[in-house]
Amino acid sequence: MTAVPEFEFRTSSVCQYNNNDPRCVEVATNVPGKVMVRNSVSGQTVEFTAVEWAEFLPGAKLGEFDVTA
Repeated sequence: MTAVPEFEFRTSSVCQYNNNDPRCVEVATNVPGKVMVRNSVSGQTVEFTAVEWAEFLPGAKLGEFDVTA
């Protein structure tokens, strides 16, 4: 039986974590073909394929998904 690898999460480099507002995004890319994104407060996760993630990142970097207040 093959062991299922565990996701190893890392916190976004732009996260301004503090105890008064601990919201951060954590991402795991260590499992081949998969990317897991986790909410640091609730622990809820969303799983993407590596292809989906690669297609999402350019739009995110350009601000395509920014929400104005």
